[in-house]
Amino acid sequence: MFVVCILILLAGACATESPEAPLGTDGQPDSVLAAGREIYSSRCARCHGSSGAGGTGPKFDEGAVVEAYPDIADQIEIISTGKNGMPSFAGALSKDQLAAVARYTREVLG
Repeated sequence: MFVVCILILLAGACATESPEAPLGTDGQPDSVLAAGREIYSSRCARCHGSSGAGGTGPKFDEGAVVEAYPDIADQIEIISTGKNGMPSFAGALSKDQLAAVARYTREVLG
């Protein structure tokens, strides 16, 4: 029974999704933010939390990412090269993808 309860709790934690990109004036989500969400959900949420509240990686919510990196170029550089326990995503993500995930963390999670 204990194992079943643990599995249910883990399934619930994994089911939490990252917030959607907001809709623009045309009623459609910003395509760059939507792409950033997909990248964040698949590559970042495991360590930084699905809502950016942190975990094994630092938190992004409540303005933390903008406070740490006032210039988005500095944040993109960290995502690209990695830092401490965070891997480099330079070979895995294009420049546009790096920028998209940075924008998502700043504009949606932050």
